[in-house]
Amino acid sequence: MLAYLLAALFFLFCLVGVVRDPRRFGNAVFLGLSVVALVVGLLGELHRMPERFADVVTLLLLFLPALGVLLLAGALVSNGVTMVRKEGVRLANLLSLLAGLTIVGVIVLLVTALFIRSRTLIVIAGTVVLVVGYVSFLLLCFLGYAFLYERLRVRRSVAFVVVLGSGLIGGRTVPPLLAARLDRSRRIYDAQVARGNRPMLITSGGQGPDEDLPESHAMADYLVAKGVPAERIVREDLSRNTEENLRFSKTIMTKIDPDYRCVIITNNFHVFRAALTARRTGVRGQVVGAPTAKYFQPSATIREFVAVFLTYKVVNLGVCLLIAVSGVAAWLWR
Repeated sequence: MLAYLLAALFFLFCLVGVVRDPRRFGNAVFLGLSVVALVVGLLGELHRMPERFADVVTLLLLFLPALGVLLLAGALVSNGVTMVRKEGVRLANLLSLLAGLTIVGVIVLLVTALFIRSRTLIVIAGTVVLVVGYVSFLLLCFLGYAFLYERLRVRRSVAFVVVLGSGLIGGRTVPPLLAARLDRSRRIYDAQVARGNRPMLITSGGQGPDEDLPESHAMADYLVAKGVPAERIVREDLSRNTEENLRFSKTIMTKIDPDYRCVIITNNFHVFRAALTARRTGVRGQVVGAPTAKYFQPSATIREFVAVFLTYKVVNLGVCLLIAVSGVAAWLWR
């Protein structure tokens, strides 16, 4: 009963957080805690089931997660190879491969520790598993809540549609990743016009050292070619990253309309982190996503999660350090 009460309480906290502001990572954590408490409550019902049925359920609960972890490791390694083949060897393109190899490494360490029965190795393996378990819990919270947040619809009229830049090909050409954002912004613009509202579009992106013109200018030219009136486009051409995209766009919007509401466009893997950044920078708007090539999403999603994890690095690294210290204490204690 206590587990069910905790599940309901955590879910209530999540709902209150969503009503106050859906762009909070705490909402994701409360949702994850609610699911964990619910699962614990359901597991507590096993003793009330017929013995054979309970044994089958127990075996499935042990077998399916283990199989899922192995399949996940294989999928990540395979995706990592695809990323390197299609996008080249860069750290950002190696993340899914490294994640898959990390999972394999943890499994090998755990099996070896149990097989050798070395106390030191068992403590090390246990500590590593706890750290990985904590990070995995946060990752699942991130993925689950990001999936839900991305499906929120734009239900109100807005004064601005902000498109976040992402780099140019050959210094001046809009790449498919950015084109997807711009196409989504045009569809939202058209939907707003159909409601009788004509928002301004802000293309946000400065000029990189390898680019012939600011990203915002290439983005604006792309939208004009797609039929968006040039007079409805504002170019924010100073920003170098997502936070500056939002801060500088906020300055533009506030000058034009202090009571503005906006929609922010990025790719689907980047939606939740952009929403967290929008909240942190005080931008009043919802973030929506554009489609991304499937092979690109695992590494990109891992990169986004790492960035969010490090945003709260004091808490997260503190918890990991506490687990490591606990492991050392367990090894020293005889």
